[in-house]
Amino acid sequence: MIQVCEKPNKMSADVAEELVFYCTDDRFFIEPINSKQLLIIDRVSREITLEDNSGQIPFSASRKTVYGLVGIIHLIAGPYLILITKRIKVGTLNKQTIWRMCDTEIVPYARTTASLTSEQKVYNDVYLSMIQQVLATPYFYFSYTYDLTHTLQRLYYTAEDFLQMALHERADVRFVWNQHLLRDLCVQPEMSPFCLPLVHGFISIKPCSINGEWFTWALISRRSVYRAGTRMWMRGIDQEGAVANYVETEQIIEFRDFRSSFVQTRGSIPLYWTQEPDLRYKPPPLIANAPHEEAFGRHFESQVLCYGKQVAINLIDQKGKEGKLCEAFKHLITTSNRQMIRDNVRYEYFDFHHECRKLRWDRLSILMDRVTPDRETLGYFLFRDGVVLLEQDGVFRTNCIDCLDRTNVVQSMLARKQLQAVLTKMGILNENQKIEDQFSFEVMFKNVWADNADIVSTEYSGTGALKTDFTRTGKRSYMGALKDGVNSGIRYIKNNFFDGDRQDSIDLFLGKYQVEEGEGAARPCPLKENRDPRLYFLPGAVFISILMIFACVLLPSEYSSFTLLSLLFWAAMTAVAVIATFKQGRQLVNAPRLCMSALSHLTVPPRGG
Repeated sequence: MIQVCEKPNKMSADVAEELVFYCTDDRFFIEPINSKQLLIIDRVSREITLEDNSGQIPFSASRKTVYGLVGIIHLIAGPYLILITKRIKVGTLNKQTIWRMCDTEIVPYARTTASLTSEQKVYNDVYLSMIQQVLATPYFYFSYTYDLTHTLQRLYYTAEDFLQMALHERADVRFVWNQHLLRDLCVQPEMSPFCLPLVHGFISIKPCSINGEWFTWALISRRSVYRAGTRMWMRGIDQEGAVANYVETEQIIEFRDFRSSFVQTRGSIPLYWTQEPDLRYKPPPLIANAPHEEAFGRHFESQVLCYGKQVAINLIDQKGKEGKLCEAFKHLITTSNRQMIRDNVRYEYFDFHHECRKLRWDRLSILMDRVTPDRETLGYFLFRDGVVLLEQDGVFRTNCIDCLDRTNVVQSMLARKQLQAVLTKMGILNENQKIEDQFSFEVMFKNVWADNADIVSTEYSGTGALKTDFTRTGKRSYMGALKDGVNSGIRYIKNNFFDGDRQDSIDLFLGKYQVEEGEGAARPCPLKENRDPRLYFLPGAVFISILMIFACVLLPSEYSSFTLLSLLFWAAMTAVAVIATFKQGRQLVNAPRLCMSALSHLTVPPRGG
């Protein structure tokens, strides 16, 4: 056992919890409740100052209550202030309240856009809609006192002076989604009470009862800002070792003077690879012709330094389109010449679709049995009344192709195994009891993990997760498979025709692309449509040909040889138009325009290569 002092997860000066926002023609005034200080933003000079409240606010100023500042975004018309106007309480951890952001308001510094050209106004409105789209994506979370970006174990092993830092200063930058928007405020330390870090992902906090004992069970999923984006436009790894759709998920138990934490991670296969949409239902993943070892090594070395030992659970198909990725991933782990990787990373492969075909999802027990020694070795974090009883010495890093559906199923099963162990150790469960037999808690556990799957999937792919019928009920059903088919169809439409704009929105929000002054006038705007309008003739030809087929079938009062020939002609035209459309698929899909592809500097083999 390791003796430590219990440290309060609180900073010396909390973020202001409730604010009054005043607006005049030339200034914004932001007044924290129960504070004598006043944040003043000059709408003309754009200067931001903090002053003592001595009656500067005019009586004519409009006012409203807000619950925090998301930050400031700079667009063509100038800066915009983003305010949190509605929040919902999620629950309480460590006696501190966690909130979910429900509504925002974007307020321009400039009183008018008359100085902009008509083209600039259009582009500015598009940029605004992009920011609104990200803010409306479920869900953003925050706390005025609790550090949501760090796990319990990291928090308890930090120095006392670290815990006294401002919340935005000590936050893990991997998980702060508004760090770019706070840059105008956080440069001045005295403005820390107005800098509220936002976490994107999923949080559930539930009071639970088993055997008459009440405890708090929480699930926190934190999405990384590095290589953030949409399902098909953001895959694989970058040169710094960051991977797409990286999520840290922490399961927390609070019971009397016990606190427990179990952490897992998910993330895209750490190779340079792409799967950009081209109108095909499932474009094959393409591995870049590039030196993967350096970025691969950086990824796992950073994982080991942050979490300890790694068990890399790979759930993709062994054959078919995913097979080459599978082999490349295994090869890099098993042949790595880096000592840290050889000593701390273990590869575990499970062909999810093959093993669980024909709805035989009970076969997931094979994987659970195989990783039981790892689960016992890696452990979990357990703290009681100033004493650390157990530490988590590593994490399961799980991935499938998307790191969504299959990944969430396996993570929920690993979390259940850990929960069984910790509830037994705390004395909530008796030695001979199982979680599965606690009906009300079992239903809650399954539904929360299914909600986690749906929300994380919506944030990355645009739809809820697949396979959640198994997570919610413990069984795979034909109705669940039908629902998955509907979601897969919606994913296809969004990935091909909407996700380019959504990727741009995320890049703009995170500051990967920054709007420059004069865009649309003195300099070109990347939003300008440069696609050849003649390309739209192809899908138009498909539509007209199909329409004519229906006309040939439905309109004639009697069928003749001419009708048959017309039907054959239009069927042939449809086939030709469809083939031509798919050949131009890469040019027809909705592609990002603000940032170049992260793999644009690498050589990617041509289609079919």
